[in-house]
Amino acid sequence: MAILADALAAVTAAAGTDASAWDRAGRIPEPLVRELSRGGLLCAQVPAEYGGLGFSSRDNGELTAHTGSFCGSLRSLQTSQGMAAWTVQRLGRPTQREEFLPKLAGGTLAGVAMSEPGAGSDLSGMETAIRADGDAIVVDGAKVWVTGAAYADLLVVFGTYERGAGVAVVPAGTPGVTISPIGDPFGCRAAGHADVRLEHVRLPASHLLAASGAPPAMLVTAALTYGRLSVAWGCAGLVRACRTAAVRHAAGRVQFGRSLSGHQLVARHLAELVTAEHLATLACAHASTRWDEGAPDQAVAAVLAKQVAARQAAESAARAAQVLASAGARDDHVVARAYRDAKLMEIIEGSTEICQLLLAEHALAVLP
Repeated sequence: MAILADALAAVTAAAGTDASAWDRAGRIPEPLVRELSRGGLLCAQVPAEYGGLGFSSRDNGELTAHTGSFCGSLRSLQTSQGMAAWTVQRLGRPTQREEFLPKLAGGTLAGVAMSEPGAGSDLSGMETAIRADGDAIVVDGAKVWVTGAAYADLLVVFGTYERGAGVAVVPAGTPGVTISPIGDPFGCRAAGHADVRLEHVRLPASHLLAASGAPPAMLVTAALTYGRLSVAWGCAGLVRACRTAAVRHAAGRVQFGRSLSGHQLVARHLAELVTAEHLATLACAHASTRWDEGAPDQAVAAVLAKQVAARQAAESAARAAQVLASAGARDDHVVARAYRDAKLMEIIEGSTEICQLLLAEHALAVLP
């Protein structure tokens, strides 16, 4: 618990006052990002044997929610870095874990490249190709909206390989790699979103993760389960930020001779914000418990957590904006940022509609 407390304090010190400035600039100072990475705070579940903090999913979730309550962009980098590390840990051979995990827990920055111009939710339509060429692999393709790519030293690239899918760890400086930052994104503006072009990128065969060749669903689900749960915890933190801002404003502002919180229609919003925070946190805690237990339904639990928390975040941001009215209607206000960031959370790592389809499929699969 002392290590978690130290991690929470480090994030507070890093992001407690500067998130609005980062959002306006569209950039988090890179030295700060690397400092957090060197402390293992961007992928805290990396085991201690590889230089990481060795957090459980539950403790990492608490850290992610705490970050999300301050800055959606920094939380996005935690999600990206954590996904990259988990993908290597889950799909790599021991020598690959030994090579890459200490780097990811020690200052190296990473992005995970999945989506393509013609393959978003339908990742079976991926056209990025990874092929063997003697003692090397060659990667060709185009990826879009890669979180953290503008900061990245490494890109974990998903593509087709043989009769299945493959995952290659691509150093961002390799010849043939072009990273094009996306200007003025709607939300999480400092998360380093970028499009990535890979043109005849040649790498040692050791950069192809060992599980490559397996069905796409297996490889993608391994990464997305981590990503969905990370986004869900971040959304729980976002709801927390909205609840705090709305309660402080409603308690301090006087209208018609009494505090805003004394008006029943406003109090209803505050009650719903408290409810939303508990719903999101409980769904996330359940999913992290299933992860830590190694339960067979952990992937479904992560989908459920992401669906519940993202919805609560979007609704809570709207409620907080309603309570604060013009007081929160500045682009750099925490509620304005939350309003923009929360909408993206209903889209990334599986849209609301995709999550609903997956949950419906699960309901049918377990039908008595």
